[in-house]
Amino acid sequence: MATRQNIESVLIEKRVFSPPPTFAARARLKQSEREALQQRAASDYEGFWADLARQHLAWLKPFTQTLDQANAPNYRWFADGELNVSANCLDRHLAERADKPAIVFEGEPGDTRSLSYRELLAEVSRLANALRSLGLQAGDRVVIYMPLVPEAIVAMHACARIGAVHSVVFGGFSAISLKDRIEDAGARLLITADGGWRGGQIVELKSAADKALSLGCPTIEHSVVLRRTGQEIPMQPGRDLWWHELVPSQSPVCKPTPVGAEHPLFLLYTSGSTGSPKGIQHASAGYLLGAKLTSEWVFDLRDDDVFWCTADVGWVTGHSYVAYGPLAAGATLVMYEGAPMFPDGGRFWQTCQAHGVTIFYTAPTAIRALMKLGDAIPQAYDLSKIRLLGTVGEPINPEAWVWYHRVIGREQCPIVDTWWQTETGAIMISPLPGITATKPGSCTQPLPGINVDIVDDNGVAVTAPDAGGYLVIKKPWPSMLRTIWGDNDRYLSTYWEKFQGRYYVAGDSAHRDADGYYWIMGRIDDVLNVAGHRLGTMEIESALVAHPKVAEAAVVGQQHEIKGESVFAYVVLNGARPAGADATALSDELRRWVAEQLGAIAKPDTIRFADNLPKTRSGKIMRRLLRSIARNEPITQDLSTLENPAIIEQLRGEAAIESNPRRSR
Repeated sequence: MATRQNIESVLIEKRVFSPPPTFAARARLKQSEREALQQRAASDYEGFWADLARQHLAWLKPFTQTLDQANAPNYRWFADGELNVSANCLDRHLAERADKPAIVFEGEPGDTRSLSYRELLAEVSRLANALRSLGLQAGDRVVIYMPLVPEAIVAMHACARIGAVHSVVFGGFSAISLKDRIEDAGARLLITADGGWRGGQIVELKSAADKALSLGCPTIEHSVVLRRTGQEIPMQPGRDLWWHELVPSQSPVCKPTPVGAEHPLFLLYTSGSTGSPKGIQHASAGYLLGAKLTSEWVFDLRDDDVFWCTADVGWVTGHSYVAYGPLAAGATLVMYEGAPMFPDGGRFWQTCQAHGVTIFYTAPTAIRALMKLGDAIPQAYDLSKIRLLGTVGEPINPEAWVWYHRVIGREQCPIVDTWWQTETGAIMISPLPGITATKPGSCTQPLPGINVDIVDDNGVAVTAPDAGGYLVIKKPWPSMLRTIWGDNDRYLSTYWEKFQGRYYVAGDSAHRDADGYYWIMGRIDDVLNVAGHRLGTMEIESALVAHPKVAEAAVVGQQHEIKGESVFAYVVLNGARPAGADATALSDELRRWVAEQLGAIAKPDTIRFADNLPKTRSGKIMRRLLRSIARNEPITQDLSTLENPAIIEQLRGEAAIESNPRRSR
């Protein structure tokens, strides 16, 4: 990989927005408190985290050791302590807020439900008892493949309650992707649904699950199926069990299982730049501490807030800021099942109005798509209760930030632009809304206790303002990933090898301005960020090459005004390069093929057929060159090592075949 130590920012953003005085006066965290936290972390790092863990978590067995570095970088936090994550999120609130709404749900068809903390605990306990009745024990893995309905959170907490390890697979992933994740986790149980609603259509979850199980998955013993859509689906006797027949008859009381602080809470599969998806493993106590603290600090949560994070629980944002952090903090959270613009572009704003949302946290992709519809749609709704806005998933461009501030926030709401990853477990860099002056496009500064820096290719700190480099984290933190499931060598090589274990390497490039504000510049590796979802190019390339007509493929990202990046695929066929209608037909065929292999989100937006790919003499595909061609940028790379220079003109001159936006959704 080429050095990024000389990256320079081309974004010059001078606007600064101070927290509104009325917000700052009532903010949960004040400047003096932030300074005290920072000083405590600087003077006694382990003591800082130990204090917070004792203050914010309910322990069944107190810990005596804060940080175990004996096998670094496989760090362990609070390792001799015991607790239960579900009890920390539900049981501990019964004394003060048993009847407070925990979840307010709206389905895409318009159905609504509300579950109080008391009711949510009862539902979690019933499912936990059902899982125990099926023989599930602490340490067993359960894969959850569901629509974004309350039962998805019930399933996650039921697993946590008995010490089972859950792995949520996003409902947009294909049967093959689901199969791969089930097999890697060695799951004993699958929890799914007959389907879910998205864009007015049924997402056929049970059908995909059946196909996945038919392709392998020998460890699966049962599949528990929620009836969501009511459509007729086949049920395999002995394996498939209806949720409504299994769960309601169970006792609403289930004693939580004490687990060690380092007991795995969940696995979440994320794409890497090469190879198969990797199962990020998070521990129980450290993860929950990070999710709860950041929910309170970053979102300024108060007891009367209605918090809506629009993320699906299939992604880490839906774990930390839907299923765990807000509930640990005793918040009321909103869940919405369907597409953000169904039946029209006012759906998000109608939902905010209907449920009195006070904190709204979504992706820049959604903001750009909604911005494109104009100001009149959101202005038709009463958004006056919103007091805080947030963004997550990718850097937000300044134009979208300012629109979000002006139109949705009415120039009265701080915006928390958050940087973090599946691997970090919780927000690492973000404004503190009552304290930090914000700059459109910057995630601002690290949170207390988070030691972030920018280094060059040799690991030396980059100190010049606006000079770019590798974003690294210099000290371990409680919510960090513990390993990659079943492959610790990959964990070490992916995140620690670059700088000999000294720093956690985030994989992002960044620069820091003269005020110490951080600006994320994108991925250093070849992972694409499509609509806030990280997709590995190797997975998409492998899917394309698996097609019988394809000999070779290379995938890069192309800038996209809505999705941030779109998938641009260069394809070399076994036969002659097609033209005209034949090329269009084959392009459509390949898109359908990729959707079948990986899920619709991975479909290439653009396909360019080529005679061959630009490679070095050692056989390495020059992806940076392909990225420049895809983006119509000048070619500045050194071409002296290129084996086949003539291919450049062919690639630049060949017409790309773009998907029909309606057809490819």
